[in-house]
Formats: sequence, C-alpha cells, structure tokens
Amino acid sequence: MSKPCGIPFTADLLKPKYWLSWLALGVSFIISWLPMCMRHALGEKIGSMIYRYNQKRMHVITANLRIAFPDLNEQQLQQRALTSIQWYGKALVEYCFLFFSPSKRLQNKIYLKGHSGIDQAIADDRNIVILLTHSVWLDFAPAGLGNVYPLYGSYKSAKNPVLDWIMAKSRCKHVDFVISREEGMMRLVRSLKPGRLLIFLPDEDLGIEHADFAPFFGREKATLNTPARIAKLKKAACFPCFTYFDTKKKQYCVKLGDEVKLFSKDKQMKSGEILNQSVESLIKIEPDQYMWLLKYYRTRPEGEPSVY
Repeated sequence: MSKPCGIPFTADLLKPKYWLSWLALGVSFIISWLPMCMRHALGEKIGSMIYRYNQKRMHVITANLRIAFPDLNEQQLQQRALTSIQWYGKALVEYCFLFFSPSKRLQNKIYLKGHSGIDQAIADDRNIVILLTHSVWLDFAPAGLGNVYPLYGSYKSAKNPVLDWIMAKSRCKHVDFVISREEGMMRLVRSLKPGRLLIFLPDEDLGIEHADFAPFFGREKATLNTPARIAKLKKAACFPCFTYFDTKKKQYCVKLGDEVKLFSKDKQMKSGEILNQSVESLIKIEPDQYMWLLKYYRTRPEGEPSVY
C-alpha cells in the first residue's frame, strides 16, 4: 500500500530485542558528524575487511567484473574488486550522513548534472520516469532530485523494524510518497502524472517473468521490460540516472543521461538492449562505484551454466 511518507513510530520499537539496533543508530548519529575524510577512511577500512574476510560477496563481485572487464588480468581484476568494495564500504558509512544530516548540510554535498532534459519534459507536460541504476550511492539520488522535483517510487521493507523506520523516515524527507513492490506495476503507473517523477530501478535481475534477455556488458542478462511498458502506457520520457562521488568536488553527483527512446524506430534493437546500453554508458563514468555485489546475471538462458 502507498505510504504518505513515514512509518509510524510505535512502542514496540522500544522492546529490549531492539536495543542493540538503537545503540547502532546512536553510533551512526555520532559518525554522521565526523568530517567526510574520516567517514570515508572508516568506510575504506570496512571495505578492505569485506574483501579479506567475506569470500561469498567477493566471489559475486569478481564474477561480475570478469564479464564487464574481460581484458583484465587476475591482478588487475583483484585490484578493481578491492577498489569497488572499498567504495561500497564508504557508502555504508555515508548512510549515517544521509540519514541524520540536516537538509541544508546534506544538499550542500549533492549536485545534479544533465537534468535539462527533465526540465524540458516538465515544460512539455510529459510523464517522466527516472531509471536509477544501482550505484553504491543509490539513495543519494532521490535526496538530490527531491530537492528540485516532486517524485515517488517503490520500496522494499527492511527485516529489522527499527532500520525500516529510520530508512523510511530518511527517504520520505525527499519524496512525495512510496509504494510497496507487492502492489505491482499498475499502482506505479496510475500514480504517474506530469510534473511528478517516478523513480524506477531497472538493472536488477528479478527473474524472467517480467524480463527479456538483452546484452549487459556483453553478456545476456534478464532485463526488466517494465520501463518499456510504462513508457508505452503513459507516453513517458525516460532518463537514466547514476550517482557517484566526485573526488574533485568532494560532492555527490546525480548524473542524468539523455532521454532514452526504449522503442527503436527501425526495430533492430529491443527495448532491453536500448535500456542496458544507456545504463552502461553512465556506469562507465565511475565503474568502481557501481554496486557489483548484486547478482545481475543470476537468471540464465536455457542451457547456460550459472555465472556464480
């Protein structure tokens, strides 16, 4: 069901079994006020520990990187895997900053780039879908976009209710409302109207039921066809989006690509292929900051062995 932003605080959240969760949030609040250089240094150490001790996650990352960067030798592959997981560690720590920083302090660290297409689509009274890719800084995008545009999206509840509460409290500072994944595509479509942006994550592998196989970094991937269906049903303008940390500016950049025409005029390219190409072009800006630990190639064409 749609939520008009926020999950009600209840007394159940104060039960003893959640005290460690509240302690963790207290520590996170303190961390959020550390200088950025200290937060990033802490995150890099966490990433290095994951690289050393969490072989299950590193196996997924290296399997994805072998596909995306086939020319790397083993040493180069491991270095890229280490750099990638260190960025992930930095992002884990920076969520403290995202959750607890006052709006002005947060917005001073985020900037938009390439959003003139959105402004034009709004001027033309068109529906708009933001195809948000899984960078490690995923939730910084709604924070940056929501400071300028009305927007909404879907959500997946966290298992820990305290974490679910704080995540909803944080996200709902930047969006009009959220819709549960269980409600399906039609709830998202019915809520779309000109001037309000729909945030949609197009690059996960959620199985083949609502997907078609299309190349992603040269390997067939179960690619969601939902964005194409929304674009067709609502005549929506679709813009790919990727968030990365700009090391020169020391800010988080929410980068928008050009409008994606998910239906090729000559019909030589399928919508999934067009979508994946647009996503790839943005990921290549800062590839180490993409969330390579997800199983993007979990679903395989019939007869193909598992990637993982």
